[in-house]
Amino acid sequence: MEYQAVEKAILQRGVEWDIDPTLDRINVLMDLLGQPQRAYPVVHITGTNGKSSTARMIDSLLRERNLRVGRFTSPHLASMRERIAIDGEPLSEDRFVEVYEDVHAYLELVDQQQGRLSFFETLTAMAFAAFADAPVDVAVIEVGMGGSWDSTNVADGAIAVITPISLDHVGYLGPDIEAIAREKAGIIKSGATVVLAQQPLEAAEVLMRRAAESGATVAREGLEFGVAHREVAMGGQLMHLQGLKGVYEEIFLPLFGEHQAGNAACALAAVEALTGGGEPLDADLVRRAFAQVTSPGRLEVIRRGPTVVVDAAHNPGAMESVVQALEESFGFSRLVGVVAVMADKDVAGVLELLEPVMEEIVVTRNSSPRSMDPEELASLAEDIFGNERVHEVARIDDAIDIALGLAESTEEFSGAGVLITGSVVTVADARALLKAGGGR
Repeated sequence: MEYQAVEKAILQRGVEWDIDPTLDRINVLMDLLGQPQRAYPVVHITGTNGKSSTARMIDSLLRERNLRVGRFTSPHLASMRERIAIDGEPLSEDRFVEVYEDVHAYLELVDQQQGRLSFFETLTAMAFAAFADAPVDVAVIEVGMGGSWDSTNVADGAIAVITPISLDHVGYLGPDIEAIAREKAGIIKSGATVVLAQQPLEAAEVLMRRAAESGATVAREGLEFGVAHREVAMGGQLMHLQGLKGVYEEIFLPLFGEHQAGNAACALAAVEALTGGGEPLDADLVRRAFAQVTSPGRLEVIRRGPTVVVDAAHNPGAMESVVQALEESFGFSRLVGVVAVMADKDVAGVLELLEPVMEEIVVTRNSSPRSMDPEELASLAEDIFGNERVHEVARIDDAIDIALGLAESTEEFSGAGVLITGSVVTVADARALLKAGGGR
């Protein structure tokens, strides 16, 4: 098969949001494949925000220790292949096709016996199979959504990392922080080590209770490990991290924002816990690993003159971190926004956080069928920004052009910037346009 045909076949299994809360299908599939998810230790990551960045940091630390690492993350920005990476690189098109062909007959068997496997279940199975075949020394696995019923939860993570929890996907995970935390706590398995980012009190109580019931060891950001000191540096930040086994000083991270420093602390603690023993990691190894970290679509600068930053924040928890990082690390004299969001999000909550930092906002739609209609988005934005600061545009390419023009029109052009945000799909669309030479 050709790669494009495989991608189409997987997409035809349904969008990621076709949620059926059962592990029955994926468990049967894993049995047929020989339980590949048990061929290596797993670092399992859930939370509301920061999962992919944390996964990439853990990956970098482990690879710097000369381990072969498989990484499964979602969603993707440009290619479905990004979700399944080995040795820091997405599977090639040829290898992606090979893995699909290896599991295809088993997919059809489960379809017939248990009901049709979903898009995400298919990719999860492909990742586990590819990692077993490589073989990898460690797999870093990001939950798609939630925890208990996520298809990745057929793996028993030796390390369970839980990044900050906030309100998101309430239609699927529950109406409040406590309910969402209960769902995400499902990845905590007997005897695991749980690495907890700083959490709202109601989430922390749920997670600690689950850990106690599971006989898991808990490491908490701000208590057993954390960020001892951080300061803004050119192109990122300089950190002193308190790990579980030692202090690591003068660590440069080429990512922006306090939230990314917190992600780094969690990643470090997870790798320390996985390695066992009482000795700290080599400090120079930690420095090299963090200096190489990238997190595409997360406060990523994709153009200068004016500066264009993209960020995939799509809920108030994530947007609050983005706003803080913009103010701390960029200091724009004038900021124009391009915003396209999914209709099922807390759009008003996102816009309220953006209003104090954006001079003007251009609202549009992205390429997803779930994208909010620009007219509806403009109406919400006008209630918060006022009519004169809101521009409604039907197409995202035109929206980017208008935003660039608004930024360039100011006398303080040298300090002006454009932030494109609201969704992973919005960022993917913008990156494709601007990196291909689209826009102005």
